[in-house]
Amino acid sequence: MKIVVTTLNAKYIHTCLALRLLKAYAAPKYDVEMVEFTIKDPEVHVVSDLFARSPDVIGFSCYIWNIEKTIQIVSMLKKVLPETKIILGGPEVSYDTEQWMARIKEADFIVRGEGEETFKQLLRQIETDGAYDTIAGLAFRKDGSIVLTPSRPNLDITKIPTPYRFPQDRDSLGKRIVYFETSRGCPFQCQFCLSSIEVGVRYFPMEQVKSDLLYLINNGAKMIKFIDRTFNIKRDYALEIFQFLIDNHGGCQFQFEITADIMRPEVLEFLNKHAPAGIFRFEIGVQSTNDHTNDLVKRRQNFNKLARTVTLVKEGKKIDQHLDLIAGLPEENYASFRKTFNDVFALRPEELQLGFLKMLRGTGMRAMAEQFGYQYMDHAPYEILSNNVLSFAEMTRIKRAEDILEKFWNQHYLDHTVEYLIDHVFETPFDFFQQFGDFWDEQGWGKIGHQFDELFTRLFQFLQGIETKQLALIEGLMKVDYLLHYRHKPRKKWWSPTVAKDELPELSGGVLKQFLSGQGLSKHVIVEKIPFHAAEWIRCRRLVEGPHLFIVHYDPKATRPVYYTETITDAGRLSS
Repeated sequence: MKIVVTTLNAKYIHTCLALRLLKAYAAPKYDVEMVEFTIKDPEVHVVSDLFARSPDVIGFSCYIWNIEKTIQIVSMLKKVLPETKIILGGPEVSYDTEQWMARIKEADFIVRGEGEETFKQLLRQIETDGAYDTIAGLAFRKDGSIVLTPSRPNLDITKIPTPYRFPQDRDSLGKRIVYFETSRGCPFQCQFCLSSIEVGVRYFPMEQVKSDLLYLINNGAKMIKFIDRTFNIKRDYALEIFQFLIDNHGGCQFQFEITADIMRPEVLEFLNKHAPAGIFRFEIGVQSTNDHTNDLVKRRQNFNKLARTVTLVKEGKKIDQHLDLIAGLPEENYASFRKTFNDVFALRPEELQLGFLKMLRGTGMRAMAEQFGYQYMDHAPYEILSNNVLSFAEMTRIKRAEDILEKFWNQHYLDHTVEYLIDHVFETPFDFFQQFGDFWDEQGWGKIGHQFDELFTRLFQFLQGIETKQLALIEGLMKVDYLLHYRHKPRKKWWSPTVAKDELPELSGGVLKQFLSGQGLSKHVIVEKIPFHAAEWIRCRRLVEGPHLFIVHYDPKATRPVYYTETITDAGRLSS
């Protein structure tokens, strides 16, 4: 029996752990072939590839990002492979399963919940044309009717074989993200999350976890993302893995989802002292700082403790942090969300993701939709359109702010400029992202692409349009950001030169002197006049105004440019 399991990943660099778990659990009795596509692959190409494999059974792993395209592929497949059994599984079809069976008539079976044991038993019954109603956690068709068997109890995950050591993965470990689990389940009950449905947390054996991690690191993995819903819920377990990775990281990076307000001070102290810079990254779900909203969605959170954790980690300068917000939670109106955003942005996370509530099937939030007047998309990803306190127009505006946040903060192209704008020009950080987002939309820029330098020219156009004071100073900050972005001397600038060649001899004192020769300025150096002391602003955000030179040396042997600031005295000469 030829068996194929497949999915449509969001990007090529992603990998699907579910496929590897199914393959590992089915072996050695069944040799399961894995093949992964992306949502950008044309449907007919996917169908052609699967058709060429001549499968007797095809299993699809279904998620909100791929379900609609998967349905189209399944429809085409059944036409060209009418005898092939088609199995769907994954979180998207594990709830409202009878509706999915009614809608996707080409699907022969749907595996609900944890799929390893159910899938293996199903293969056995397909092979023998046996009794499907003996398999827990399954939906199938019988005499024209849809049958749902009872749900399956949680698996004993200590008996699941390792899914991380397939030869076909070895060559791509350094090019793709490895998704890794050390536990299943979550102790919390956040009503917008599918993890709230499962009670309790189950752990894989520590020695197996360490052995698998060491195998991945030694075979070239560069990024491992732990998918545990709350990695730090068990302090000693987390500390042991942190220590193991510190001792054996081999240059690999690791990302964890943590609950920041329960992070123990001794764990933070340990990480700040022992973790090498750059190997750990924390993803922290804040979602909202509105206490009433958090109560409604059963999210227990102490924001003061969360802020303490984020601040201590940031001060340690070892670990990057990615914080998440959700717009559209119950009773969080526009003004409240603005406050939530500003509360969290004040922590200055390296990355702040502004997401929008999705009414996932099976969650308590979806069950509360009518209570809070939710309107949301009928099809995946079920994103909300409005609710009783947040209009569609307000949701649209927040999306504009989110677009600017992604371009002008998370990409870190204009950090020095944005820091000044949110502290000195706009009332709050959210107001900058929102007003610029509205302007961006009015100009129609959201419908066209942009080059790197256009981020600067469009920001400058916006600031001119609102008649911003201190525009010359802000332009200087933008020049600093632009010049420090490059490793090599940029070929073009979005402004006219501020230092003419014939001025250079008069300004040849201080550091600048070493970059001048009979041929003029070194080809690896740029000199610009700016109205403040750049080094002081970069070092400690202290603004020392006055005429200065900003000198940037792009040493071909260095990994980053070296910059200098010189003060132009009243006599027009430089003071180091």
